Amino acid sequence: MIDLKESTSVEELNQLPYWNAGERVLTAESAGESNMNLVLRIGTNQRSLILKQSKSYVRKYPQIAAPIERIAVEHRFLELIGGNHFLASLAPKVIQFDGSQHILISEDLGKGADFSGIYSGKKHLKTEEIQSLMQFLNELHGLKVPEFPDNLALRKLNHEHIFKLPFLEENGFDLDQVQVGLQDLSLIYKRDAALKAALENLGQRYLSQGSCLIHGDFYPGSWLEVPTGPKVIDPEFAFLGDPEFDLGVFLAHLDLALVPESIQSSALEVYTRPMDSKLIQGYRGAEILRRLLGLAQVPLNMTLSQKESLLSLARNFIRSSQ
Repeated sequence: MIDLKESTSVEELNQLPYWNAGERVLTAESAGESNMNLVLRIGTNQRSLILKQSKSYVRKYPQIAAPIERIAVEHRFLELIGGNHFLASLAPKVIQFDGSQHILISEDLGKGADFSGIYSGKKHLKTEEIQSLMQFLNELHGLKVPEFPDNLALRKLNHEHIFKLPFLEENGFDLDQVQVGLQDLSLIYKRDAALKAALENLGQRYLSQGSCLIHGDFYPGSWLEVPTGPKVIDPEFAFLGDPEFDLGVFLAHLDLALVPESIQSSALEVYTRPMDSKLIQGYRGAEILRRLLGLAQVPLNMTLSQKESLLSLARNFIRSSQ
């Protein structure tokens, strides 16, 4: 199998069988921080492309094994939404897919950063950007999808990191390395039997098969800011499940970015499909807790007191969902 790296030379890349007649790779560089996969920006004498290869581990945490087939899920997701004009306008177009090498080549949407800056206040989400992202979910959740990979192996990995590991007292995460005092604060939630029972119910719901195509990881790291507006990337966690999961994750990250509730409410008005408000709150609370107490931290600019308030709010969200 071809094992590409950030250091793979232009000469080696030119040997790959993916280029047009007369096309030559001139440059290759990392396309930015990617949690899951190797992602390269390839410049040729004809165009600019994004080449992504999945590995048998999580790129950001190589000690964590991950199903290598996830790239095929991403490919299928992009294929399906390509038939919807609005969705296609907010996502990259597939150029080539080589399942045997776990390589996906897509159009380059342009150099830009993701929206992780909203957590620190370096970037501010505009109302129209929030509404555009919510409209993406509105259209996505309305797609008629006869079949889709169950993506169960990746879901089981995600399930562990959302609903299980953050709530183990001895999980190997020293939260005081994130912020002094957070480890002691976490014990309130790790020792809350009722909360853990509610999370168990939500987790089983997450693992069950649904009928709605969802993105599965709809947070600021999956939104790309380019001059034409926000784009949606990295759908490797997609599956047929609860639309409320996407909505809950979306709202949770607005909470983490301290986006006012009034703006969040106006965003929800864009969503016109049936939804279970209690289930949204449950998933919302679970996502807040995992981001504050789990391994997958986001670059927050919060005091311990602010985190304490948000943790309490998240627990209330989960309680209200039962």
